[in-house]
Amino acid sequence: MDLEKHPAAPAPARLRASDADRDRIARTLADALAEGRLTAEEHAERLDSLYAVKTVDELEPLVRDLPAPGTGHVPAAPAAGAAPGGVSDHVVAVCSSAARKGRWRPGAHTRAVSVMGDVTLDLTEAVFAQQVTEINVTCVLGNVEILVPENVSLRGYGSGVLGNFEVGGEGRSDADPQAPVVIVRGFALLGNIEARPKSGARVVDLAPGQPRG
Repeated sequence: MDLEKHPAAPAPARLRASDADRDRIARTLADALAEGRLTAEEHAERLDSLYAVKTVDELEPLVRDLPAPGTGHVPAAPAAGAAPGGVSDHVVAVCSSAARKGRWRPGAHTRAVSVMGDVTLDLTEAVFAQQVTEINVTCVLGNVEILVPENVSLRGYGSGVLGNFEVGGEGRSDADPQAPVVIVRGFALLGNIEARPKSGARVVDLAPGQPRG
């Protein structure tokens, strides 16, 4: 009796890229920007490509000329009060509200979660301890607002299902290439995620001793 035939599995390089694959490449690009290996414009171009390509083999050329994360430099000591791994805060609002504002220090990776609640992240007076700050947002039946200084490079990658994901001011000509880059990644389900520059607000300089891109 003939055995049932199954289609051959695709070669690893032709596999569809996963979120973990993209996160690995994004970390390499962020390190390269912080170390001065990439300019802000080069980082932006590669980041756009990162979320446009589909397969694993299309990701590798984006970092082929860069060292893997953690191998190109000795990392700076974490700031006082920062949690391991560069995450300084998890901002969570469940049927409530939560906010970070004023002179605070966001981590390289910050997570915000809103479930039937309101979250405000105001970075207009924040002190950035790194060149690239990534904010990951999950919003369900809630609202998340992110405000940044008008001269940062603001980039967004996300979607909404019966909800809204909106990042304003991307690609502005007045963005300072020496100022921090803020990346917002999010998903809204019956909720609203909005990130935008605040007119008149200028970035507070990077924390002392931190590299600029």
